[in-house]
Amino acid sequence: MKTEPPSLITDEDLYLFNEGSHFRLWDKLGSHPVEGGTRFAVWAPNAEWVSVIGDHNGWDGRSNPMQERGSSGIWEAFLPGLGPGAIYKYLIRSRDSGYRVEKADPFAFRAEVPPKTGSIVWELDFDWTDADWMRDRHSRNSAKAAMSIYEMHVGSWRRVPEEGNRSLYYWELSGRIADYCDRTGFTHVELLPIMEHPFFGSWGYQATGFFAPTSRYGTPQDFMMMVDSLHQRGVGVVLDWVPSHFPTDEHGLGYFDGTHLYEHADPRIGMHKEWGSYVFNYGRHEVQSFLISSALFWLDRYHIDGLRVDAVASMLYLDYSRESGEWVPNQFGGRENLEAIDFLRRFNTEVYGTFPDVQTMAEESTAWPMVSRPTYVGGLGFGMKWDMGWMHDTLQYMQHEPVHRKYHHNELTFRAVYAFTENFVLPLSHDEVVHGKGSLIGKMPGDEWQKRANLRLLYAWQWASPGKKLLFMGGEIGQYDEWAHDGSVQWDLLAFPGHVGIQRWVTDLNRLYSSRAALHELDFDSAGFSWVDANDWDQSVLSFLRFSSDGRPVLCVFNFTPVPRPDYRLGVPAGGYWRELLNSDAESYGGSGWGNQGGVEAEETAWHGRPWSVSVTVPPLGAVFLAPESED
Repeated sequence: MKTEPPSLITDEDLYLFNEGSHFRLWDKLGSHPVEGGTRFAVWAPNAEWVSVIGDHNGWDGRSNPMQERGSSGIWEAFLPGLGPGAIYKYLIRSRDSGYRVEKADPFAFRAEVPPKTGSIVWELDFDWTDADWMRDRHSRNSAKAAMSIYEMHVGSWRRVPEEGNRSLYYWELSGRIADYCDRTGFTHVELLPIMEHPFFGSWGYQATGFFAPTSRYGTPQDFMMMVDSLHQRGVGVVLDWVPSHFPTDEHGLGYFDGTHLYEHADPRIGMHKEWGSYVFNYGRHEVQSFLISSALFWLDRYHIDGLRVDAVASMLYLDYSRESGEWVPNQFGGRENLEAIDFLRRFNTEVYGTFPDVQTMAEESTAWPMVSRPTYVGGLGFGMKWDMGWMHDTLQYMQHEPVHRKYHHNELTFRAVYAFTENFVLPLSHDEVVHGKGSLIGKMPGDEWQKRANLRLLYAWQWASPGKKLLFMGGEIGQYDEWAHDGSVQWDLLAFPGHVGIQRWVTDLNRLYSSRAALHELDFDSAGFSWVDANDWDQSVLSFLRFSSDGRPVLCVFNFTPVPRPDYRLGVPAGGYWRELLNSDAESYGGSGWGNQGGVEAEETAWHGRPWSVSVTVPPLGAVFLAPESED
């Protein structure tokens, strides 16, 4: 008779898990094929009975009981003859209340395709071919690198109408996304949450499988293939990661063993009113181990290059979306969630300590200080922060009719006051094109030509301004419809020259941004930015210089009215010929053709406090970029 293989869990594992310091739990908990069968382990400290149920035993809870491992709260079992592909759950009976429930495995690597909710025994073997990318990615992800991020929802990027309008599978997406980013110049893709989620309409933000890519689009290996193909083409992959809340679905983490194991018991702390979901108990050691293990898992096993952490503000504030009396102050009487703050700092410390060549990014919508500053100086430790203020002010400004914009000039200039207080990403994300907000082009005033010109101008302002760039899919072609998760990007618009022109403009912005150090190297350093004229509110013209670390400049000029501005004089730091690098009003982008015939000669006429000046034509609702030809 064969002996049962030994447990994968050592006493040291138990100690580290219970103290909140085990960050590779995916190697220990969950299901793991071993010689002769599969080992199972699950954390359920309040259970009096746990068993593995599935097709293998007719879902009979009496057949394969698990054994509790001392007082650790972990239950284990070995099932001989069971291997990859087996579908299972845990049947749990609570010690105190007799609560009985079937739970999916919190550490499963794969799940059944929703609406089914079973976990699947799986292995994560894969022959990666991205060694070159992994070796050099520190240079692609650094604060000084050009990062132009294409945000996308895998299920609605492109669909197959001939097959019931289904989404593409990971393996179908692999080459297509890589080709598209290569063609349009995006350096990274950011995927809306790919972790398994029961409700498609949550877009992945209500996750139940923190270690499983959704099976809607294929297997874990199929997803690995997609990441691998992007890396081979020089494109990084960022994942949305959601440690802020999780859904109440019965098979999920909520009330896991008849107690509030992963969430707070008090609904004033443990329930998000806005989303109807549970809030993690960040002060519980085992929950810290679970969440940080999840973060490191994606970076380790899937070669992910960055994590964008969703809804950080909801974690930081105990009164987030709550009225007076609906929240519990911290021990000092304040509204700050001290346990969440400690968790976020620990998360960032562990991520950067293990993977120093990745990035973490916070979606944080308040003025919380030092989000993207190191923990050792009191910061939260993120690498970057989304600049929600820039997004709000800029879109608000762009929606004004041009004739009124001079009265709102400060909505564009105010950002310079705080632009270098954080390492900012400038986002035009999915949140701005849903829930009745319309599309980006739909926000622009004017007739069809003016809408397209305004959209190109908006992108010029975004790409020229200090900070990394993020644009949600469909924006790059001027999609008219707001995003719908059950639809697709309106690719048919590319049959029209005006939309081809918008895509070409975004492509050329990406190329210029990546090729000119002045436009990306000092994105987070005030030495890389200097106003030429921030005060021409009457004509709604703005101009500034971007600099590289060796002092090479790019002049960026913007006209937010439909009135051309010929002979517009601007002070510049150097003489010689200034070549026009890009012009959003070029006919190839759908513009009217106002421009500078290739460039202008600087004159030794002092202007704007600089020894030289150029006289340029600034096109209507347009932007121009110029640089000294001597530095090409």
